[in-house]
Amino acid sequence: MIKVFLKYSFGLIVLTLLSCKPQTGPPYEEKLPNILILIADDAGWEDFGSYGNEYIATPNIDTLAKNGKIATNAFLTIAQCSPSRISILSGRYPHSTGAEDLHMPLPDTIQLLPTIVKQKGYFTGLLKKSHLGPNGDAQFDFLDPSLDAFDQFIDQSGDNPFFLWVGFTDPHRPYEDNIIDNPQATDDVKVLPYWKDDLLTRKDLADYYNEIRRMDDQIGKYMISLDQRNMLNNTLIIFISDNGAPFPRAKGTVYDAGIKTPLIVHWPDQIRPGQSTNSLISLVDLTPTITGLLGLAPPKGAEGTPVKGLFDNEETESREYIFAERNWHNCDEHIRTIRSEQYKLISNAYTELPHGTAADISKSPTFTSLLKSKDTNELNVAQQRLFELPRPEYELYDLEIDPYELNNLINDKKYDAVATELRLALDKWIMQTNDFPPSERRRKDNTNRFTGEKFDQTKLPPWIMDALPK
Repeated sequence: MIKVFLKYSFGLIVLTLLSCKPQTGPPYEEKLPNILILIADDAGWEDFGSYGNEYIATPNIDTLAKNGKIATNAFLTIAQCSPSRISILSGRYPHSTGAEDLHMPLPDTIQLLPTIVKQKGYFTGLLKKSHLGPNGDAQFDFLDPSLDAFDQFIDQSGDNPFFLWVGFTDPHRPYEDNIIDNPQATDDVKVLPYWKDDLLTRKDLADYYNEIRRMDDQIGKYMISLDQRNMLNNTLIIFISDNGAPFPRAKGTVYDAGIKTPLIVHWPDQIRPGQSTNSLISLVDLTPTITGLLGLAPPKGAEGTPVKGLFDNEETESREYIFAERNWHNCDEHIRTIRSEQYKLISNAYTELPHGTAADISKSPTFTSLLKSKDTNELNVAQQRLFELPRPEYELYDLEIDPYELNNLINDKKYDAVATELRLALDKWIMQTNDFPPSERRRKDNTNRFTGEKFDQTKLPPWIMDALPK
């Protein structure tokens, strides 16, 4: 691997603290910060050195964390690519955007963050992956499908502050061979308890790590470019992912492996190095926090609120709860969840059907290995949870003692009060955000829920036809 390390170090600076309240006016009348959002495509939150993965080398992302602020308890509103990106940029929950399913384009009536920041003279751009639809793309001044257009974008921004959204396609499947020097060894991967620890899975994970390392190299190049232009100190850099890793029981689920995200904030002019926060953060709040920083109102209809302390040296404000959902992604679902710092409650609508696994995951070696072991009755209890049928209507987890969410406590009387509290709070959120009920609409599956294999939509299996509303 060609490791691109950052060639700078940050000294301790006496800082002026920021306010994230729009009504106080923008803190930068003379020089607005550049804003660079780096969004990984299907990267698990803990698959970086700065998040404790001892097997993977991510020196550039780790440098951002070391010299900025790292959030260890940040969550997305959904573990699906296009709905997640639209939710982040609009400040709305997916079911409120009108684009809650995979591949649904942003409706024409909704404004995103790049449109709002233009009020302050920002030159806006999007590199590589969009997944927003025509209206989303039209809200950027500059679009380019290449990650190498970074310097071209900066040049075109001229004297204007810039807002750039970089949509990596790493580490999304399918995986390629020979993409980096010194590829990851199969011994140097972390196998989670709900996967089979075999060569198929380990090779799959190694390929996934290689793509994360390639992304890290690219980020290092961007940092060097900004440093050479003397723009690094006044650029607010935010690193996130759109959903969890493309592996079973992660992407496409509301388990932490699906909705938890890395969140690193780097801004030398305003954030001292070495900060970490364990506050509960939802990325539905990211756009309102950025607009608040600039003294702007968030996009119309935004449901998120500014997070105090995220972009400065104060303690970062913590939510009481975060909320997330899962809708159509090859298979239809209507799953809703609420999570506090310690507990999570999941509500499943289609309990008569197995969990819908995304098509790219179902073709993976890791999923293939699980299916083979399922056929030979060789799965352990953790691995069997993926194929549970019927599914429980509710799942309850104590995340302090069960971080992998394997022991459903919903029928444990000791947790009745916790379950009731979370259920009432979830119902309140559903009502306040005008969430649609599962009976309102069903979309046809285009993959077999048992095998993940795609089938002809005109010849749906009887068990799907029986489940569809008459």
